[in-house]
Amino acid sequence: MLARLLHQASIPSTIFEGETSINYRSQGGSLDLRKTTGLAAVKAAGLWEQFLEHARYDGESLLVTDKNLTTWMRRNPGTKDSHNSLQEAPEIDRAVLRKMLVESVPAASVKWGWKLVSVQETATSGLELSFSNGETLSGFDLIVGADGAWSKTRMLLSPDKPHYSGLGGWTMSISNAKDTAPEAYEFVNRGSVFCYSDGKSLNGQQMGDGSINISHWGPHREDFTSQCGFDYENLEAAREYILKELDEWAPQLKNLIDSANEGAVWRNLYELPVGWIWPHKKGITLLGDAAHVMTPFAGIGVNTAFYDAMELTKQIVTFAHGEKSADLDSYIVRYENAMFEHAHRGQALTEGSKKDMLLTPGAPRTTIESWVLRHMKGEVPIWAHPFLTGLVYTAFWVYKWFV
Repeated sequence: MLARLLHQASIPSTIFEGETSINYRSQGGSLDLRKTTGLAAVKAAGLWEQFLEHARYDGESLLVTDKNLTTWMRRNPGTKDSHNSLQEAPEIDRAVLRKMLVESVPAASVKWGWKLVSVQETATSGLELSFSNGETLSGFDLIVGADGAWSKTRMLLSPDKPHYSGLGGWTMSISNAKDTAPEAYEFVNRGSVFCYSDGKSLNGQQMGDGSINISHWGPHREDFTSQCGFDYENLEAAREYILKELDEWAPQLKNLIDSANEGAVWRNLYELPVGWIWPHKKGITLLGDAAHVMTPFAGIGVNTAFYDAMELTKQIVTFAHGEKSADLDSYIVRYENAMFEHAHRGQALTEGSKKDMLLTPGAPRTTIESWVLRHMKGEVPIWAHPFLTGLVYTAFWVYKWFV
């Protein structure tokens, strides 16, 4: 996205990509893009019409429930002409979005098979990039580390590493769900089901290719996979373990696991502390997960990264088209300050959502008001927050008498 936005402004950039060729692999579940971040970036990139060809507004359908299938929140599906009134958040598969973005930048600007090993500062060449192919390059106006949670670029700026969140789990999928698992297909309703109970979560999410992505998270030791005593990559073994974990959960929820017919990928969830920053260094900065990796429990990772890309582009373009009264570095400081402010709000939302639904006894019954308010306050002006708080607590106080 950053390269595309810079290309739109006629500013050249080079992407050093670790993969050897274009790979449109799934890379996990579907993504919902938000109005002021993800969707704004797509529009700024001149890709809105292409996006609409693949966007799934029916994917706005959302059910937040518990192990007994109590409905704690429901969002109806929207359409391209009339998005959901609660929040515009169309879904798009990661692989489709990746393909759209890769093909929107000049082919020559992507260097495939250039896996970054380290970034070093030398007395003679300044900042140097070293790659696994043996090449070492320097002389860039700006190096942007967009290299993920375990960023090699970040290591030059800080010794801090993401810490284990205490949560891990599996992802798997139901291929061709409409035919192979019609009950699960109807249950997910072309959108998403998020279920929380007993400090665990189970999510089902419709994908554009007809599959349903399943994820299950819960408290586990960081070394769970080496200590569990079974083949955690074997679908049947993983299924058996998860179903024991969810023994008291509603049949419709357990059916998602029963219906899975592909994959069993274990992931530990890591995060950087809320409010984390790095000491500024001239000629280098960070973007996306490299700058603020979070757990997925607020669903805003890609949106936050796209905001970073827009803000960084704005500062670079301002410098490039300005009177050059200041050097580029002063504009990068402006980017970092704006990015930190926005990302720290996102980190706080994510951490709060995680605590509400996975780390608080009795959730979601005991925390649904807090969780809903966390997500709604960003959508309304500050002056309306007291009214919104009173309305949400009153509504759920009444609702809980009946469920």
